[in-house]
Amino acid sequence: MSDARREPRRVVVTGMGTVSPLGLTVEKTWEAVISGHSGIRTIGSFDPVKAGLKTHIAGEVKAFDPTAYMDAKESRRMDRVSQLALAAAVEAFADSGLVMDEELANKIGTLIATGIGGVTTAVEQAFVEARSGARRVSPFTIPMMMPNAPAGVVSIRLGLRGPCYCVSTACASSTDALGIAMDMIRSGRVSAMVAGGTDAAIMPLCIAGFEQAHALCTTFNDEPERASRPFDRDRSGFVPAEGAAVLVLEDAAFARARGARIYAELAGYGAAADAQHMTAPDPHGRGAVRAVLSAMADAGAGTSDVTYINAHGTSTPLNDKTESLAIERVFDDAAARIPVSSTKSMTGHMGGAAGAIEAIFCVRALETGWAPPTINLETPDPECRLDYVPWKPRQIKAGVVLSNSFGFGGHNACLAFRPAPS
Repeated sequence: MSDARREPRRVVVTGMGTVSPLGLTVEKTWEAVISGHSGIRTIGSFDPVKAGLKTHIAGEVKAFDPTAYMDAKESRRMDRVSQLALAAAVEAFADSGLVMDEELANKIGTLIATGIGGVTTAVEQAFVEARSGARRVSPFTIPMMMPNAPAGVVSIRLGLRGPCYCVSTACASSTDALGIAMDMIRSGRVSAMVAGGTDAAIMPLCIAGFEQAHALCTTFNDEPERASRPFDRDRSGFVPAEGAAVLVLEDAAFARARGARIYAELAGYGAAADAQHMTAPDPHGRGAVRAVLSAMADAGAGTSDVTYINAHGTSTPLNDKTESLAIERVFDDAAARIPVSSTKSMTGHMGGAAGAIEAIFCVRALETGWAPPTINLETPDPECRLDYVPWKPRQIKAGVVLSNSFGFGGHNACLAFRPAPS
């Protein structure tokens, strides 16, 4: 085999799409996040007080009309988790400028992750069965609730006949999806992948479950915008959110040949398991350290190359302290010079979509030269000793930017992006 064939293919980002608590497009979402605006509000989709919840706030996708992306009949046969994914994928695909034909359709795959899938449908139909019996359950229940439904609807709508997958690794889901999609392109199995994540679990059951696990913020119901406060001494838990984010990844040579606009290169991916606890991170951050080091090695990057880190930064006491420690362990004395921000301070925690939207923020940071801030950092935790870009965006140098994601089950994942190859 020749050296040219052994050299890994380079993978680039050519399209991006999102529906988030900050906006219904990438542009609106980026404008909000770079300006330090919060998308956290009092829950509007149901009454959290009547539901008996302590948490009354969330990052909901506002003014979302699924019939802007599909007809009304189709939307009724699709859980919200799939509706959001389809909206983000349609924007990303249009942004990429790909024009589908019979030959190309077989060369593009789909990988849409989710943390929890169509849970709204599952709960609603369980109530229908309990109240009215099995014969009243919708025949669309299974295709609406199954975790691979978002990937399926995206593949069908866009006509993508390459491999079609779902990944579910809790809060690391869409970071893993993008990393696996990158590896699919590198392997030569596909020329491009439509990859990202989605979650829509702002509902009483899910919020109650997180509350009982003492994972949610319950102390800022009257000031929702202040509730998500990563790395702050007074943080008490994460703020649940919903949304979807999708990127189009392509073989760099394929993208250049068709004259595509290239936003950035996805240069590295690392993943590692804590193998320790279902909901608490390794207190020494060992899995996180291995994931970050693996992503950097995959990208051929050293510590001096990294100019920004988008932190997982959930605003929980354990995560923020452990992630900060892990970054210190990876970068040693250089850790203090690297801007590290948590955009979850504005979006809330979008679950299976979190990694993908934060990947978009990393790409935009490279494209614009500005890193988004961490808002609500009023009294830094003395155990969190890094530069968290408080309140205002920061200009950054061109280089490698990292995106961290850590999930229940001990999942750790990291992506490394660099400027578009010349």
